[in-house]
Amino acid sequence: MTVTWEELGWERLASGVGRCRLPGWDCTAGLVVGAGAALMVDAGSSLEEGGRLRARAAELAGGDVTHLALTHPHFDHVFGAAAFADAEVFGAVGVDTVLAHAGRAELRADAVRNGLDERAAGAAVDALAPPRHHVSGEWTLDLGGRQVLLANVGPGHTAHDLVVLVPGDPEVVFCGDLVEESGEPQAGPDAVPSRWPDALDRLLGLGGEDALYVPGHGAAVDASFVRAQRDALAARFGVSRGPS
Repeated sequence: MTVTWEELGWERLASGVGRCRLPGWDCTAGLVVGAGAALMVDAGSSLEEGGRLRARAAELAGGDVTHLALTHPHFDHVFGAAAFADAEVFGAVGVDTVLAHAGRAELRADAVRNGLDERAAGAAVDALAPPRHHVSGEWTLDLGGRQVLLANVGPGHTAHDLVVLVPGDPEVVFCGDLVEESGEPQAGPDAVPSRWPDALDRLLGLGGEDALYVPGHGAAVDASFVRAQRDALAARFGVSRGPS
């Protein structure tokens, strides 16, 4: 018997495309299903959560996750990555420097500061490996005849922001934390505020007016929401802009 997205607590966004909002930090994890292939977008905040995501994704896809895209190197998006040990893992170029040994202590500390159990944080950091594939511009994935575009549109929320565009009706754009709906966009010490509005311009240029934009946290939004958030970020950080 075929299981539906809704039966597993996921939101179906388009044919073969969906996401779930994970507990704790309301972090989005996305799934794109092709013929004999499946792409996961982000991996959750712990090895346990990553394992649950992989199991649910396999039920929906009818097979294991073959590809994993990490939208940016924050713990709530990457700490479950080791649960996808057999997948081809993609990240924005330079993300390996954050996920390598030198950056792991701060990742672990940030996770614990935000409420993740110390043992879970330690286990995730110990198992964490940098992505094998580094996206510097755009990279087209073939998921069994279904093409998906990975695009490095940052810096913005971090120095290494990757988005995922899934053609269809509607086109679905997984934005990572370049866009947030459930609260004000978070700008930590690794953010690049002066470049963030430009990153959202590139995101809008790729997705277009009719796309469905899926934030890293919160409900899916439209292009007008993304434009409004772009303008709010520019005002917040004193970034001068010409006419839209």
